Amino acid sequence: MKASALEFRLRYLFHGIVYVLAFWSPWNYALHTDPTGPNAHVWGVLSAALAKNGILNIGAAFDLLLVIGILCAFTGAGLRTWGSAYLGSGVVQDGRMHAGVVADGPYRHLRNPLYLGTFIHTFALALLMPQSGAIFAILAIGIMQIRLIFGEEAFLAGSLGDPYLAYKALVPRLLPSIKAKVAASGQPARWGQAFLGEIYMWGVAGSFAFAGWRYNASLLTQCVLVSLGVSLLTRALKPNTR
Repeated sequence: MKASALEFRLRYLFHGIVYVLAFWSPWNYALHTDPTGPNAHVWGVLSAALAKNGILNIGAAFDLLLVIGILCAFTGAGLRTWGSAYLGSGVVQDGRMHAGVVADGPYRHLRNPLYLGTFIHTFALALLMPQSGAIFAILAIGIMQIRLIFGEEAFLAGSLGDPYLAYKALVPRLLPSIKAKVAASGQPARWGQAFLGEIYMWGVAGSFAFAGWRYNASLLTQCVLVSLGVSLLTRALKPNTR
């Protein structure tokens, strides 16, 4: 169940492939799994379903789902930035596993804030996808996160031994504890490099917050692509920080 070293090294590429397939949903051409029309994305389909069942009027349904998307986008961005501030964006983006335990910031409450942030972020993107693509993305990204977590846990247990196992026994894997489970080690947060490292996440969150009220899923999808482009450019230009 654990990810291989190759899967870890290419994890960003694999995430990108999953998202592209989810937005494209190529299986729909043969299986006709999704409805057609300008509002055939999850945002529109769920809004129509809520209105049809008399739960909300169509406008309120669109607003409710948009607010959920905004919350998911900002929560994902916040978790990843908080984690990156203490772990270091260079380590976050590196293709190698690093033998070390960070016991500061979010890592006092859960062991995998970065993976949890990515998974929550996926729910925001899912609103813009066809139904089958959204289901595929959530399942595929969820499985990928679990495989990566198991791979890292095995690597850290083998590299660090008892200190890591003691930390692992105290701090939850994915469900955050409200109360910190370990004492802080005193490592300072590096917020500037963390925000730069997660600029894609913040671009998506800002797009949902500001462009979402245009109620145009195509526009939001374009904003996601622009955020990705800015992120790739920023990563290419900034020095590698560990």
